[in-house]
Amino acid sequence: MPKFNIGYFFLSLGVLITLITSVVSFLGLVFEALNKHFPDVLNATYEYGYSTWEYESMRASLATLIIFFPVFLLISYFWRKFRERGLGSWDEHVEKWAIYIILFLSSLVVVIDLVTLVRYFVSGEITTRFILKVAIALLVALGVGLQYVFELRGIRRILGMPVGPWAAVKSSIIVLLALWFSFTVMGSPWQQRELRLDERRIGDLQNIQWQVINYWQQKEKLPATLAELANPLSGWSLPVPPLFETGEKYEYTTKGPLTFELCATFALPMPRGWREYSGGPMYPMPYMMEGRDVAVSYPYPGGGMNESWDHEAGRACFERTIDPDLYPPYPKPL
Repeated sequence: MPKFNIGYFFLSLGVLITLITSVVSFLGLVFEALNKHFPDVLNATYEYGYSTWEYESMRASLATLIIFFPVFLLISYFWRKFRERGLGSWDEHVEKWAIYIILFLSSLVVVIDLVTLVRYFVSGEITTRFILKVAIALLVALGVGLQYVFELRGIRRILGMPVGPWAAVKSSIIVLLALWFSFTVMGSPWQQRELRLDERRIGDLQNIQWQVINYWQQKEKLPATLAELANPLSGWSLPVPPLFETGEKYEYTTKGPLTFELCATFALPMPRGWREYSGGPMYPMPYMMEGRDVAVSYPYPGGGMNESWDHEAGRACFERTIDPDLYPPYPKPL
């Protein structure tokens, strides 16, 4: 008899939304992890350092997948339970619409990914990661397609096992493998925090370095201590180390009239290796000083190779010598 259940309608809508979101985030996570694990030297530069935004797209896909995939499994469970109680004619139409939309959108997502992969292939990317991406995209297409074709045709068991639990176990294993692989590429949350703290330390040392150079240009002498750099008129104050409560501090020592040394304690070695860029510049970033551009290479992706801040775990020191030709004293006011 004609029957329309609003609860079943929203369950079907929930299955549709959470499945598509899970597929998109899964492919985004795996593809980006493969890009990081197998960088293509045609699109990469050899660099030192760590940047917070470097793994931001992986973090977004990972967080989305961790939340949406369990929700998809839960909604799918209640969706099937609802169907087992029997559906009215209108509910059957809702079911077929939901399944056809799932098949259409999932296929569309996979087709777009395959088009992108072919575009990279014809541009010369014949690499391990390309083969893995194609295999994973086809695996997702085949898995989602067969699952809902079985649902559409009323096939309830495969190899003696119910279709629902079989699909849930299979997809859960694949998602867990993707999460494990992404963490091996990106590092654990604790390692990410340590790298970000080291990134903060490097940024602070760079800040101090340029303040020392500016001090010398103004007074033609190096500051005896870091305290002399603090200037309440300009509003500049010494950077505070991330773990200053534990006694961490930045060290400064003069080695000669033009030479000084900066030291800090780092949690991890500075990462290095090939890193792909996203269309950004692969040359040193310009630093404006007294009307001229001075090339300054920061240890971040897009800044090129730079060993000037390379460090291992533990205490590391960086000796700097000011070149008066590059950084001449400021003209004295008349």
